[in-house]
Amino acid sequence: MIIEFNLPTNLTLLRIALIPLLTVVFYLPWAYSNVACMLIFLAAGITDWLDGYLARKMSLETPFGAFLDPVADKLMVAMVLVLIVQQQGSPYLAIPAAVIIGREITIASLREWMAEIGQRAQVKVSQLGKWKTTAQMLAIGMLLYREDLLGLPINYCGYGLLYIAAILTLWSMVNYLSAALAVLTAK
Repeated sequence: MIIEFNLPTNLTLLRIALIPLLTVVFYLPWAYSNVACMLIFLAAGITDWLDGYLARKMSLETPFGAFLDPVADKLMVAMVLVLIVQQQGSPYLAIPAAVIIGREITIASLREWMAEIGQRAQVKVSQLGKWKTTAQMLAIGMLLYREDLLGLPINYCGYGLLYIAAILTLWSMVNYLSAALAVLTAK
């Protein structure tokens, strides 16, 4: 397999490169590090949307890009959730974060296994997965920002959205596992 580096793939690689940058900025003793982290995370989210859009629109989809995109997403989400949980140190935050990270590992493993048996299409991304991702990204952005904004308790809103994301995460995981089980028991 030849690895093709095109614009969408380079955007995905940029998203991966933003992870250590966000981590360094997160720990800087700077009054605006939370704002900078939220903006870096927002930039990563934009590259996530843009790389997929450009790959489809410009017919630049590649096997390497299809592999790398979800890896970049999962690395970013897992790393940022670990940072946030470490910073805020609350079991109320650790529980949904563990659910989200655990689901990502489970579904990535399930997809790999289903691909090995030629059934990868049975566990493709669903609309529910997209809703989960949207709630998760908004929650993480709010939890990175943390400060009240226009009287809104942004950190608490982030907690609420993270719980919604965790519920959607479990729901989508059950759907994926059910689809896989149906394929496996049919054989």
